[in-house]
Amino acid sequence: MKELVHKKLNQLQATAICGNDISSSCLYVSALTILYAGQYAWISLLIVAVVLFLFRKIYGEVVGAIPLNGGAYNVLLNTSTKRLASLAATLTVLSYMATAVISASEGMHYLHGIFEGLNVTIATVLVLILFTFLAILGIGESAFVAVIIFVTHIATLSLLVLASLWFILNNGLDTFHLNWETPIVHGNIKTALFLGFSAAMLGISGFESSANFVEEQEPGVFPKTLRNMWALVSFFNPVIAILLISIIPLTQVGENKESLLAFLGETTGGSWLAWLISIDAVLVLCGAVLTSFVGVSGLLNRMTLDRILPNYFLKQNKRGSHYRIVISFLILCISVLFATNGHLESLAGVYTFSFLAVMALFGLGNLLLKFKRRKLPRPERARGISVVIAVLFIIAAFIGNMKLNIASFYTFLQYMVPSLIFVGIMLNRVMLIKLLIDALEYFYQPLRRMVIVSNRYLQNLSVKINSQEFVFFTKGDDIAILNKVLQYVEGNETTKKLKIVHVTNDFINSEAIRRDLEVLDRAYDDLSIEYLEIEGVFGPEIIDELSQKWNIPKNFMFIGSPGNKFSYRVSDLGGVRLIM
Repeated sequence: MKELVHKKLNQLQATAICGNDISSSCLYVSALTILYAGQYAWISLLIVAVVLFLFRKIYGEVVGAIPLNGGAYNVLLNTSTKRLASLAATLTVLSYMATAVISASEGMHYLHGIFEGLNVTIATVLVLILFTFLAILGIGESAFVAVIIFVTHIATLSLLVLASLWFILNNGLDTFHLNWETPIVHGNIKTALFLGFSAAMLGISGFESSANFVEEQEPGVFPKTLRNMWALVSFFNPVIAILLISIIPLTQVGENKESLLAFLGETTGGSWLAWLISIDAVLVLCGAVLTSFVGVSGLLNRMTLDRILPNYFLKQNKRGSHYRIVISFLILCISVLFATNGHLESLAGVYTFSFLAVMALFGLGNLLLKFKRRKLPRPERARGISVVIAVLFIIAAFIGNMKLNIASFYTFLQYMVPSLIFVGIMLNRVMLIKLLIDALEYFYQPLRRMVIVSNRYLQNLSVKINSQEFVFFTKGDDIAILNKVLQYVEGNETTKKLKIVHVTNDFINSEAIRRDLEVLDRAYDDLSIEYLEIEGVFGPEIIDELSQKWNIPKNFMFIGSPGNKFSYRVSDLGGVRLIM
């Protein structure tokens, strides 16, 4: 059977997919920041640009070292435990879910401003369904649509900036001086800047998206997407805030906050510019919906491969799309839309706290990468102090948003806790099956026949889960390293079988390794350990060969962290995981 080869995304396509999400923030983040920081909003937005600059290096180092789909989940899976990685993945999925629903709903609210007879809820559902079909068609088709939306959006924002500058040249800066002398609403300057910064951090949601589909990008494209996204929000958000303060009286910001840029367009260019901005808002917010579907597809596929989610989601169509993941995500989004009755403030809480937590966990993953995988080659490095400062900024924004709206934080917990329970059940399903078997035998002795049938099914299910073999490629490691490997497998994977493989061209005395493994085999009596020596050179070819021969997926194969002299990149190994 001929293997389907996917065309990789170039810089413009990859930037468009993730850039539509982050650049859509230009439509609302300036207004939101002005409400809290007033005339100092542009300073808060510049601070956000500095934080994002720090995260460029953080993301660049991590993904450069481990260029696999999954973002924060991927780095934590390769540097910590599967449980911590699952937490990051759950938060990312919640962030995508909230982004998709909010963006679709907000886009339809803008469209309702043009066509007043539009039913916003029905239109939101139709938008979600439309982009579901687009995601099922494949990432190439998604990228084509994303590029059109992205180019249109940047052109519209540029036109608005030029129109505003022309307005100022013709009308002067009287409004700016008036706004600058306006008393601060929220305490002193420090408080205003802090609250403005916390609100402005909404403007970088979507920055993590590129890391979730990095495998679909051409080599070298990923760091360019980070640079492009940073440049976009670092320019447009502060500039638009300054233009708003120079043209619109602060007293009018609150009453026009839902469509402030359209109001700015009408003031500076007339109704045609306001209409153009409204159409652009509809398009780019729909583009953010597309970003969510593309990002969540890459992430959930990776989670399924790692047995955190059921294998049901691995099914692909002829175009290579994981349509079951996409359709399931659609169902989740629609259910959330109706469960909240379209109450955007509730979803905003999920949205804000989820992506802030994901970015903090990504920073933690970077620090763990420095500590545990220091020999792993990487194209660039973020200084440790820069990572700590960036994470502290994220924590400050998290606390600030709790202060701004504690009710949204409680809403976030209401969505996060059930999600974590589901993932916890998947991670501990073997133990839960065993407990269920014991409970059936203890409580239902009178119904012996039913218990026997139920137990047989559950036992077969447990055996099937545990029968998946895992592989660790050893370099002839000593007993201490092998012991850590077994501790990791026992603590993170549901399996009873582990192959320890040494690939070498040189004759070695394997008796020492065999004796060590005999000791470890007795210590870990729940694991069946098999030691194999294979003649050859360790690399992608032998991994492919063994994966096919033993029918073991590559992400169930582990290696220790390679050094600078290793001949291959981690991405060349097809998803082999780092656990040491």
